[in-house]
Amino acid sequence: MSIDSVPTTDQLPVVVIGAGPIGLAAAAHLVERGIEPLVLEAGPAAGSAVRDWSHVRLFSTWGEVIDPAAEKLLAPTGWVRPDSSAYPTGGDWAEHYLQPLADVLGERVRYGTTVTGVARAGRDRIVDAGRDEQPFTVHVRSADGHEERITARAVIDASGTWSVPSPMGADGLPALGEKSAVSHISYRVPDLKDPVVRARYASRRTAVVGSGASAFTALALLADLAQEEDGTHAVWILRRGIGANTYGGGEADQLPARGALGLRAKEAVEGGHASAVTGFRTQAVERDGDQLVLIAEGGRRLEPVDEIIVLTGFRPDLSFLSELRLGLDERLQAPVALAPLIDPNVHSCGTVYPHGVNELSHPEQGVYLVGMKSYGRAPTFLAMTGYEQVRSITAAIAGDQEAAQRVELTLPETGVCGGAGLFDEPENAEQSGGGCCAAPATLQIGTGAPTTSSSRC
Repeated sequence: MSIDSVPTTDQLPVVVIGAGPIGLAAAAHLVERGIEPLVLEAGPAAGSAVRDWSHVRLFSTWGEVIDPAAEKLLAPTGWVRPDSSAYPTGGDWAEHYLQPLADVLGERVRYGTTVTGVARAGRDRIVDAGRDEQPFTVHVRSADGHEERITARAVIDASGTWSVPSPMGADGLPALGEKSAVSHISYRVPDLKDPVVRARYASRRTAVVGSGASAFTALALLADLAQEEDGTHAVWILRRGIGANTYGGGEADQLPARGALGLRAKEAVEGGHASAVTGFRTQAVERDGDQLVLIAEGGRRLEPVDEIIVLTGFRPDLSFLSELRLGLDERLQAPVALAPLIDPNVHSCGTVYPHGVNELSHPEQGVYLVGMKSYGRAPTFLAMTGYEQVRSITAAIAGDQEAAQRVELTLPETGVCGGAGLFDEPENAEQSGGGCCAAPATLQIGTGAPTTSSSRC
C-alpha cells in the first residue's frame, strides 16, 4: 500500500513487527477489534526466534502460553488445544500454536520481511508541525533485497531482543578480541542432542560466562556431557564471588524448577565437572594457538579454553526506530513509566505488576514496544504479561479506553516465571512451578533468573 493511495489514517493497517508469541497475539486482538493487522516477520516462519531454542522446555504450561484472543481465532479451524498442564518445548510452541495461528491470519503475515526504519510520514524526528496527524511510514526490505514503504495507523514493535545478545565484556561492550574470536564463541545454550554441536564441546574445555539460569543450564548440560566424554570440562566465569544466592533459591525457591536448575549447576561445580572462577570481569580474549585465553581487568589471565559460551543477557535493537520520539529509561532502555516496575535490582517475575497502554506509551503517539522489546535489558518478562500488554494496547487503538485501562490479568504472588528448561522429559517438567516467557538462552532462551538473565516462558 503506497502512502498516496490511503484516504484516511483510520483505514490503514496496524503494523506489527515480529511474528512471535506477542506479535501474533497482538494481531489476534486487532482482528477481534475489527482492525486490520499487518505482521512483518524477518524470518521464514512464525516464531523464528523461538525455533532457535526449540530444544528448550519452557517452565510455563500450555495453559499459560496461549493467548485468549488467539485461541478464539484458532477454534473454528479444528485446532486442538494441547493439554493445559503439559510443558511445551520451544519447538512444540512454534509448531502447535504459533504457526497454526499465523496460518489463520493468512496474508496478514508477511515472512522474510525486515523492518529497516519507522517514522512519521514526511516528518523526521525533528519536525513538530502536523506530526501527530501523519500516519507512520514503515520501510522494509524483503529477502531478495526489494525495498518497500508501508503506511500504518499505528506500529506495535514485538521484535524482541533475541537478535542482540549482550557481549562478554564487563563494561557492556565486546571484550577486546571478542569479535575476531567469534568462530569459537556462542551466545546460546547449546543443543547437545545435535551431533555437530555435541562434537564442538565434547572432550574440550569451555568457558561459560554469565550467572543466570541460562548459565546454570549450560553448566548442567556440559556436566552431563562430561560424564559421557572424557576431557569435557566447564570453566564458569563469575564477576562476583560465590555466596548464598549464587545458585538461586535451591529447594526454597518459590519456583521449584528454577531452584532445581541452580542445584544442577552447583552439582556440576562440586562434582568437579566445572570450575568456578570468581571476581573475574572480562576485558579481553586472546588467541593461544587454537585456544583462547580470557583476560580480566588488572591483567589476570586464565588457562586456555577451546570454546566460550557467553550468556550475559540480551538487549533491544532500537536502530530502526531512530526517527521516532521514544521515551526510554536511560538504564534499562524500557519505556520510562514501565522501567521502575521491572527494575531487576528490585523485581523478579512474580513482583512485576500487570501493565498496559499507560506504561507502554511514548511521546510519539501510536507507537508501542511490547513483549521482550518493552523490557529493554530487564530479564523477567512473562508471556502472560505480554498478552495483557497487547490486549490493553489494541483496546486503546480501537478507542475503547475503558477496556484499555482495565487490568484483566492476575498473577500469583509467587510469580510464574521460569527459564530455559533442563526438564527435557515431561515427568521432570512436572517439577516446574509456572512459567515466564521472554527471550530463551536462555525468552533469553533458556533463562529465568530474576536479576541476571532473560527468561523463557
